[in-house]
Amino acid sequence: MADTPVTSYDLSLRPPAFSEFCGQEKVKERLLLMVEAAKMRGDVLDHVLLSGPPGLGKTTLANIIANAVGHRLHTTSGPQIEKAGDLAGILTNVEKGDVLFIDEIHRLHPAIEEYLYPAMEDFRLDIIIDQGPNARSIQLNLPKFTLVGATTRAGMLTGPLRSRFGLVNRLDYYSVDELCQILHRSAGLLDIELEHGGAVGIARRSRGTPRVANALLRWVRDYAQVKADGRITDSVAEAALGMIDIDEDGLDEMDKRLLETMIYKFNGGPVGLASLAVAVGEDESTIEDVHEPFLIMQGYIKRTPRGREAMPAAYRKIGAIPASGQAELPL
Repeated sequence: MADTPVTSYDLSLRPPAFSEFCGQEKVKERLLLMVEAAKMRGDVLDHVLLSGPPGLGKTTLANIIANAVGHRLHTTSGPQIEKAGDLAGILTNVEKGDVLFIDEIHRLHPAIEEYLYPAMEDFRLDIIIDQGPNARSIQLNLPKFTLVGATTRAGMLTGPLRSRFGLVNRLDYYSVDELCQILHRSAGLLDIELEHGGAVGIARRSRGTPRVANALLRWVRDYAQVKADGRITDSVAEAALGMIDIDEDGLDEMDKRLLETMIYKFNGGPVGLASLAVAVGEDESTIEDVHEPFLIMQGYIKRTPRGREAMPAAYRKIGAIPASGQAELPL
């Protein structure tokens, strides 16, 4: 039997319809209303902007939107569109009612954004050919389409681009119960025997993110097949995740190293990002984009104008004595 490609393996876990998509109830409700309203008018769906941290389902929702309106999905990302000709090539292949999904749309080049404005508003594309005295403009009429933009940094979107989307649909982190539902669905698709206790154990360590939950589920499945009888129980999940240094609060080895470094080497802070990155041997952008959001959300650290500071919860986590001026919080 041929090996299943990684891409199709990952895609098989994506829910194809709103009814199977768990969580983000307010966003789902708004999107369903927009889709139904467009169908009732016999019109094309308005442009949609999805924002939020990585792994919460922005790409999945783009696929679901395309399925809901019954048209094709064309996928690209901001960094892939390097010049106007790239954008023209994509848009001229779009048919009426199709959905164009641009991931990381905040990374579009400013010049490309200027070409995108008339395409979004008037469904036309004005392209400049040649340079200097020979320069001329060619106008291409486009069929009405829906642009779905996804961004992990909504604040980096320019005002003109953001305003052309109207409502911004922000995705939030998932609760443990929602992640359990996602894990049980994924376990069914992957033919994994997952007990509720095992699902809760994985969900609690998944940082509120379905992508992380599904990745941990695959690891625990491998562990259960080799070290247990293939059934994922609470104890099996705990042992499997302990093997890769993920504790009961979802912190991994680098998270704990960051907290220890801030407390023991920098007296709890404030410490600048550059100094912190050198001290732990990690890239600044990785700390800022991967580790910090979860640590801030859980109340372990905070950002201040002077740098990062460890909170009382961080001291309790690693069993250290709070620095002077750090008020101890009740357990």
